[in-house]
Amino acid sequence: MIEVRGLTKRYGDKTAVDGLTFAIEPGMVTGFLGPNGAGKTTTMRCILGLDYPDAGTVAVDGHDYHELGYPMREVGALLDAKAVHGGRSAYNHLLCLAQTNNLPKSRVGEVLELVGLSEVAKKRSKGFSLGMSQRLGIAATMLGDPKVLMFDEPVNGLDPEGILWIRNLMKSLAAEGRTVFVSSHLMSEMEYTADHLIVIGRGKLIADCSMSDFIARSSGAAVRVRTPMADELIKAVTAEGATTATDDGAIEVRGMTAEAVGDIAFEQGIRLHELTMVHASLEEAFMELTASSVEYHAGIPGAQATIESGV
Repeated sequence: MIEVRGLTKRYGDKTAVDGLTFAIEPGMVTGFLGPNGAGKTTTMRCILGLDYPDAGTVAVDGHDYHELGYPMREVGALLDAKAVHGGRSAYNHLLCLAQTNNLPKSRVGEVLELVGLSEVAKKRSKGFSLGMSQRLGIAATMLGDPKVLMFDEPVNGLDPEGILWIRNLMKSLAAEGRTVFVSSHLMSEMEYTADHLIVIGRGKLIADCSMSDFIARSSGAAVRVRTPMADELIKAVTAEGATTATDDGAIEVRGMTAEAVGDIAFEQGIRLHELTMVHASLEEAFMELTASSVEYHAGIPGAQATIESGV
Protein backbone atom coordinates (compact mmCIF):
# COMPACT_ATOMS: atom_id res chain seq x y z
CA MET A 1 0.00 0.00 0.00
CA ILE A 2 1.13 3.54 -0.79
CA GLU A 3 -0.05 6.42 1.40
CA VAL A 4 0.43 10.07 0.46
CA ARG A 5 -0.66 12.64 3.04
CA GLY A 6 -0.55 16.40 2.44
CA LEU A 7 2.34 16.08 -0.01
CA THR A 8 3.75 19.41 -1.16
CA LYS A 9 6.82 19.88 -3.32
CA ARG A 10 8.17 23.19 -4.63
CA TYR A 11 10.91 24.01 -7.10
CA GLY A 12 11.80 27.63 -6.53
CA ASP A 13 8.61 29.66 -6.86
CA LYS A 14 6.73 26.84 -8.61
CA THR A 15 4.58 24.45 -6.58
CA ALA A 16 4.69 21.14 -8.43
CA VAL A 17 2.58 19.22 -5.89
CA ASP A 18 0.17 21.02 -3.61
CA GLY A 19 -1.22 19.29 -0.50
CA LEU A 20 -1.83 16.00 -2.26
CA THR A 21 -3.51 13.20 -0.27
CA PHE A 22 -4.46 9.73 -1.52
CA ALA A 23 -3.89 6.02 -0.87
CA ILE A 24 -3.11 3.26 -3.37
CA GLU A 25 -4.72 0.00 -2.28
CA PRO A 26 -3.41 -3.49 -3.12
CA GLY A 27 -5.35 -5.90 -5.30
CA MET A 28 -6.16 -3.49 -8.12
CA VAL A 29 -4.50 -1.45 -10.87
CA THR A 30 -4.62 2.23 -9.95
CA GLY A 31 -4.14 4.67 -12.81
CA PHE A 32 -2.43 8.02 -12.24
CA LEU A 33 -3.66 10.68 -14.66
CA GLY A 34 -3.13 14.38 -15.19
CA PRO A 35 -2.18 16.89 -17.89
CA ASN A 36 1.48 17.66 -18.62
CA GLY A 37 2.98 19.51 -15.68
CA ALA A 38 0.33 18.21 -13.27
CA GLY A 39 2.93 16.81 -10.86
CA LYS A 40 2.64 13.08 -11.55
CA THR A 41 6.35 12.34 -11.97
CA THR A 42 7.24 14.57 -9.02
CA THR A 43 4.78 12.64 -6.86
CA MET A 44 6.29 9.32 -7.93
CA ARG A 45 9.81 10.59 -7.27
CA CYS A 46 8.78 11.65 -3.75
CA ILE A 47 7.29 8.20 -3.11
CA LEU A 48 10.61 6.64 -4.15
CA GLY A 49 12.73 9.03 -2.10
CA LEU A 50 14.30 10.62 -5.19
CA ASP A 51 12.89 14.01 -4.16
CA TYR A 52 12.19 15.25 -0.64
CA PRO A 53 8.77 16.78 0.14
CA ASP A 54 8.59 20.33 1.46
CA ALA A 55 5.56 19.23 3.48
CA GLY A 56 3.53 16.10 4.08
CA THR A 57 4.45 12.44 4.28
CA VAL A 58 4.78 9.47 1.96
CA ALA A 59 4.79 5.85 3.13
CA VAL A 60 5.13 2.46 1.46
CA ASP A 61 3.51 -0.22 3.62
CA GLY A 62 3.86 2.13 6.55
CA HIS A 63 7.54 2.92 6.02
CA ASP A 64 9.55 5.73 4.49
CA TYR A 65 11.31 4.47 1.36
CA HIS A 66 14.70 5.28 2.87
CA GLU A 67 13.98 2.92 5.78
CA LEU A 68 13.78 -0.13 3.52
CA GLY A 69 16.84 -2.37 3.87
CA TYR A 70 16.53 -3.95 0.42
CA PRO A 71 14.16 -1.61 -1.45
CA MET A 72 13.87 -3.68 -4.63
CA ARG A 73 12.34 -6.48 -2.56
CA GLU A 74 9.61 -4.10 -1.43
CA VAL A 75 9.10 -1.67 -4.33
CA GLY A 76 9.68 -2.04 -8.04
CA ALA A 77 9.62 1.13 -10.14
CA LEU A 78 9.96 2.09 -13.80
CA LEU A 79 10.37 5.85 -14.22
CA ASP A 80 12.86 6.18 -17.08
CA ALA A 81 13.45 3.15 -19.28
CA LYS A 82 16.55 4.73 -20.88
CA ALA A 83 18.32 5.29 -17.54
CA VAL A 84 20.70 2.39 -18.21
CA HIS A 85 24.47 2.34 -18.80
CA GLY A 86 24.61 1.83 -22.56
CA GLY A 87 27.81 -0.20 -22.40
CA ARG A 88 26.30 -2.89 -20.22
CA SER A 89 24.42 -5.87 -21.54
CA ALA A 90 20.86 -6.44 -20.38
CA TYR A 91 22.08 -9.35 -18.26
CA ASN A 92 24.87 -7.39 -16.57
CA HIS A 93 22.61 -4.43 -15.89
CA LEU A 94 20.16 -6.64 -14.04
CA LEU A 95 22.96 -8.59 -12.34
CA CYS A 96 24.37 -5.37 -10.84
CA LEU A 97 20.95 -4.46 -9.51
CA ALA A 98 20.48 -7.94 -8.09
CA GLN A 99 23.83 -7.89 -6.31
CA THR A 100 23.19 -4.51 -4.68
CA ASN A 101 19.91 -5.82 -3.26
CA ASN A 102 21.16 -9.25 -2.21
CA LEU A 103 19.03 -11.04 -4.79
CA PRO A 104 19.95 -14.45 -6.23
CA LYS A 105 21.70 -14.53 -9.61
CA SER A 106 19.05 -16.94 -10.90
CA ARG A 107 16.47 -14.18 -10.65
CA VAL A 108 18.13 -12.31 -13.54
CA GLY A 109 17.39 -15.09 -16.01
CA GLU A 110 13.83 -15.41 -14.72
CA VAL A 111 12.90 -11.79 -15.32
CA LEU A 112 14.64 -11.69 -18.71
CA GLU A 113 12.47 -14.61 -19.75
CA LEU A 114 9.39 -12.93 -18.28
CA VAL A 115 9.84 -9.83 -20.47
CA GLY A 116 10.97 -11.71 -23.58
CA LEU A 117 14.60 -10.53 -23.68
CA SER A 118 16.41 -13.84 -23.12
CA GLU A 119 17.73 -13.94 -26.69
CA VAL A 120 19.32 -10.48 -26.41
CA ALA A 121 20.49 -10.81 -22.80
CA LYS A 122 24.16 -10.46 -23.77
CA LYS A 123 23.69 -7.48 -26.10
CA ARG A 124 24.60 -3.96 -24.99
CA SER A 125 21.57 -1.90 -24.06
CA LYS A 126 22.70 1.12 -26.11
CA GLY A 127 21.53 -0.74 -29.21
CA PHE A 128 18.07 -1.40 -27.80
CA SER A 129 14.96 0.15 -29.30
CA LEU A 130 12.64 2.09 -27.00
CA GLY A 131 10.37 -0.93 -26.78
CA MET A 132 13.25 -3.22 -25.78
CA SER A 133 14.40 -0.65 -23.22
CA GLN A 134 10.89 -0.60 -21.78
CA ARG A 135 10.99 -4.38 -21.40
CA LEU A 136 14.39 -4.16 -19.71
CA GLY A 137 13.03 -1.53 -17.34
CA ILE A 138 10.08 -3.76 -16.52
CA ALA A 139 12.48 -6.65 -15.87
CA ALA A 140 14.36 -4.46 -13.37
CA THR A 141 11.05 -3.50 -11.77
CA MET A 142 10.19 -7.18 -11.25
CA LEU A 143 13.67 -8.24 -10.16
CA GLY A 144 12.98 -8.27 -6.41
CA ASP A 145 9.49 -9.79 -6.80
CA PRO A 146 8.10 -6.75 -4.92
CA LYS A 147 4.67 -6.25 -3.41
CA VAL A 148 4.45 -2.66 -4.65
CA LEU A 149 4.98 -1.77 -8.32
CA MET A 150 5.09 1.65 -9.95
CA PHE A 151 5.15 2.26 -13.69
CA ASP A 152 5.51 5.64 -15.43
CA GLU A 153 4.39 5.41 -19.09
CA PRO A 154 5.10 1.65 -19.32
CA VAL A 155 3.75 1.16 -22.86
CA ASN A 156 6.00 3.76 -24.54
CA GLY A 157 7.62 2.22 -27.60
CA LEU A 158 5.82 -1.12 -27.30
CA ASP A 159 4.11 -2.71 -30.28
CA PRO A 160 0.48 -3.95 -30.00
CA GLU A 161 1.62 -7.35 -28.74
CA GLY A 162 3.81 -5.70 -26.13
CA ILE A 163 1.00 -3.38 -25.01
CA LEU A 164 -1.34 -6.34 -24.54
CA TRP A 165 1.41 -8.18 -22.65
CA ILE A 166 2.10 -5.35 -20.17
CA ARG A 167 -1.62 -4.79 -19.68
CA ASN A 168 -2.16 -8.44 -18.78
CA LEU A 169 0.98 -8.45 -16.63
CA MET A 170 -0.24 -5.51 -14.54
CA LYS A 171 -3.68 -7.06 -14.15
CA SER A 172 -2.20 -10.40 -13.08
CA LEU A 173 0.10 -8.71 -10.55
CA ALA A 174 -2.86 -6.89 -9.04
CA ALA A 175 -4.84 -10.13 -8.96
CA GLU A 176 -2.04 -11.59 -6.80
CA GLY A 177 -2.78 -8.90 -4.22
CA ARG A 178 0.06 -6.53 -5.12
CA THR A 179 -0.17 -2.75 -5.25
CA VAL A 180 0.08 -1.58 -8.88
CA PHE A 181 0.35 2.16 -9.58
CA VAL A 182 0.65 3.22 -13.22
CA SER A 183 0.90 6.64 -14.88
CA SER A 184 0.09 7.04 -18.55
CA HIS A 185 -1.12 9.58 -21.11
CA LEU A 186 -2.72 6.86 -23.26
CA MET A 187 -6.35 7.12 -22.19
CA SER A 188 -7.57 4.26 -24.38
CA GLU A 189 -5.04 1.92 -22.80
CA MET A 190 -5.71 3.13 -19.26
CA GLU A 191 -9.42 2.55 -19.79
CA TYR A 192 -8.68 -1.14 -20.47
CA THR A 193 -6.19 -1.51 -17.63
CA ALA A 194 -7.05 0.52 -14.53
CA ASP A 195 -9.68 -0.33 -11.91
CA HIS A 196 -9.24 2.87 -9.89
CA LEU A 197 -8.05 6.37 -10.80
CA ILE A 198 -6.10 9.12 -9.11
CA VAL A 199 -6.40 12.28 -11.22
CA ILE A 200 -4.45 15.46 -10.47
CA GLY A 201 -4.10 18.88 -12.07
CA ARG A 202 -1.64 21.65 -11.20
CA GLY A 203 -0.47 19.52 -8.29
CA LYS A 204 -3.91 19.16 -6.70
CA LEU A 205 -6.27 16.21 -6.44
CA ILE A 206 -9.15 16.25 -8.93
CA ALA A 207 -10.52 12.73 -8.49
CA ASP A 208 -9.93 9.60 -6.41
CA CYS A 209 -12.53 7.08 -7.51
CA SER A 210 -13.27 3.99 -9.57
CA MET A 211 -12.96 4.08 -13.34
CA SER A 212 -16.74 3.80 -13.78
CA ASP A 213 -17.45 6.60 -11.30
CA PHE A 214 -14.97 8.92 -13.01
CA ILE A 215 -16.51 8.38 -16.44
CA ALA A 216 -20.01 8.80 -14.98
CA ARG A 217 -19.06 12.32 -13.84
CA SER A 218 -18.73 13.38 -17.46
CA SER A 219 -21.60 15.10 -19.24
CA GLY A 220 -20.82 12.90 -22.25
CA ALA A 221 -23.16 10.14 -21.06
CA ALA A 222 -26.44 10.06 -22.99
CA VAL A 223 -29.31 7.83 -24.04
CA ARG A 224 -29.60 7.27 -27.80
CA VAL A 225 -33.17 6.79 -29.01
CA ARG A 226 -34.69 6.10 -32.42
CA THR A 227 -38.45 6.47 -32.76
CA PRO A 228 -40.97 7.40 -35.47
CA MET A 229 -42.61 9.60 -32.81
CA ALA A 230 -39.64 11.90 -32.17
CA ASP A 231 -41.62 15.06 -31.37
CA GLU A 232 -43.72 13.28 -28.76
CA LEU A 233 -40.66 11.75 -27.09
CA ILE A 234 -38.74 15.03 -26.97
CA LYS A 235 -41.73 16.77 -25.40
CA ALA A 236 -42.16 14.00 -22.82
CA VAL A 237 -38.54 13.77 -21.65
CA THR A 238 -37.91 17.54 -21.59
CA ALA A 239 -40.97 17.89 -19.37
CA GLU A 240 -39.12 15.70 -16.88
CA GLY A 241 -35.99 17.89 -16.95
CA ALA A 242 -33.88 16.11 -19.57
CA THR A 243 -32.19 17.83 -22.51
CA THR A 244 -32.17 16.52 -26.06
CA ALA A 245 -30.23 16.80 -29.30
CA THR A 246 -30.59 15.11 -32.66
CA ASP A 247 -27.80 13.13 -34.27
CA ASP A 248 -28.11 11.27 -37.60
CA GLY A 249 -31.83 10.77 -37.23
CA ALA A 250 -31.58 9.69 -33.59
CA ILE A 251 -32.32 11.59 -30.40
CA GLU A 252 -29.69 11.93 -27.67
CA VAL A 253 -31.26 12.39 -24.25
CA ARG A 254 -29.03 13.73 -21.46
CA GLY A 255 -29.78 13.89 -17.76
CA MET A 256 -31.89 10.73 -17.73
CA THR A 257 -31.19 6.99 -17.58
CA ALA A 258 -32.17 4.58 -20.34
CA GLU A 259 -34.64 2.95 -17.95
CA ALA A 260 -36.34 6.28 -17.27
CA VAL A 261 -36.60 7.07 -20.99
CA GLY A 262 -38.08 3.62 -21.63
CA ASP A 263 -40.64 4.04 -18.85
CA ILE A 264 -41.75 7.44 -20.16
CA ALA A 265 -42.07 6.09 -23.70
CA PHE A 266 -44.19 3.17 -22.45
CA GLU A 267 -46.45 5.44 -20.40
CA GLN A 268 -46.94 7.81 -23.36
CA GLY A 269 -47.48 5.03 -25.88
CA ILE A 270 -44.38 6.04 -27.87
CA ARG A 271 -42.96 3.28 -30.07
CA LEU A 272 -39.17 2.88 -29.86
CA HIS A 273 -36.83 1.35 -32.45
CA GLU A 274 -33.64 1.88 -30.44
CA LEU A 275 -32.84 2.61 -26.78
CA THR A 276 -29.11 2.59 -26.05
CA MET A 277 -27.02 4.00 -23.21
CA VAL A 278 -24.02 5.85 -24.66
CA HIS A 279 -21.18 6.19 -22.17
CA ALA A 280 -18.45 8.79 -22.41
CA SER A 281 -14.96 7.43 -22.99
CA LEU A 282 -12.23 7.92 -20.40
CA GLU A 283 -10.60 10.41 -22.77
CA GLU A 284 -13.78 12.48 -23.01
CA ALA A 285 -14.27 12.44 -19.25
CA PHE A 286 -10.61 13.32 -18.64
CA MET A 287 -10.60 16.23 -21.09
CA GLU A 288 -13.78 17.65 -19.59
CA LEU A 289 -12.83 17.27 -15.92
CA THR A 290 -9.24 18.50 -16.28
CA ALA A 291 -9.88 21.35 -18.74
CA SER A 292 -9.24 24.04 -16.12
CA SER A 293 -6.01 22.36 -15.00
CA VAL A 294 -4.21 22.25 -18.35
CA GLU A 295 -1.03 24.30 -18.06
CA TYR A 296 0.17 24.22 -21.67
CA HIS A 297 -2.23 24.97 -24.53
CA ALA A 298 -1.08 24.35 -28.09
CA GLY A 299 -2.38 26.22 -31.09
CA ILE A 300 -3.40 24.90 -34.49
CA PRO A 301 -0.94 25.61 -37.35
CA GLY A 302 -2.40 28.11 -39.78
CA ALA A 303 -5.26 29.09 -37.48
CA GLN A 304 -4.01 32.66 -36.92
CA ALA A 305 -3.54 33.24 -40.64
CA THR A 306 -7.08 31.98 -41.24
CA ILE A 307 -8.45 34.36 -38.61
CA GLU A 308 -6.53 37.34 -39.98
CA SER A 309 -7.70 36.66 -43.51
CA GLY A 310 -11.29 36.57 -42.31
CA VAL A 311 -11.94 33.05 -43.59
